[in-house]
Amino acid sequence: MEQDRPARLYLVTPDRFEPKEFARDLEVLFETVPVACLRLALGAADEESWRAAVNHLLPACHAAEVALVITDHYRLVQPLGLDGVHLEKGSAPVRAVRKELGKDAIIGAAGGASRHLGMSLAEAGADYVSLGPVGDTGALGAGERAEDTLFAWWAEMIETPVVAEGGAGPDAARRLAETADFLVPDRRLWDGDALLPTLREMAEILA
Repeated sequence: MEQDRPARLYLVTPDRFEPKEFARDLEVLFETVPVACLRLALGAADEESWRAAVNHLLPACHAAEVALVITDHYRLVQPLGLDGVHLEKGSAPVRAVRKELGKDAIIGAAGGASRHLGMSLAEAGADYVSLGPVGDTGALGAGERAEDTLFAWWAEMIETPVVAEGGAGPDAARRLAETADFLVPDRRLWDGDALLPTLREMAEILA
């Protein structure tokens, strides 16, 4: 299935941040760069940290019409008013989460670099499947890389939207603009001054 609109940016948060300050930074970012979705990814943080982050980030996201999804903790989606969940490899099965959250929640799932796993997730009803890493610095999976040919095949054969992530920068945006539906910029960008310029460049390439 060929894309009928440009690929869009999908951001993943750092593992640690101060929620109030980060929410203010996001408001500026969203005014500057078009973003489709933000994934909250706090690693092994306790439940209160997840809740505090959502309380600050959700208003900023919804004011900018950016979906906010949480990594793995699908039982927090409805209590916190989130838009959905991103299931990492080996976490809860898509069908079971769909049964609990209903048809309107976004349920995304990570397929690594595996065509077979990606297809299985799509068939189970995932709203999107993420594949990666797509860059040399990506840390997803067991060291394998999701090659450009995988995205080209997916765009031709699978209707479920596909997310390219893991070390993605402007080069990946150029390579995958015609085959990926969403790109996740390298999370290391949060640590430096290159975040906004790089996101602007990627958005221009995708547009």
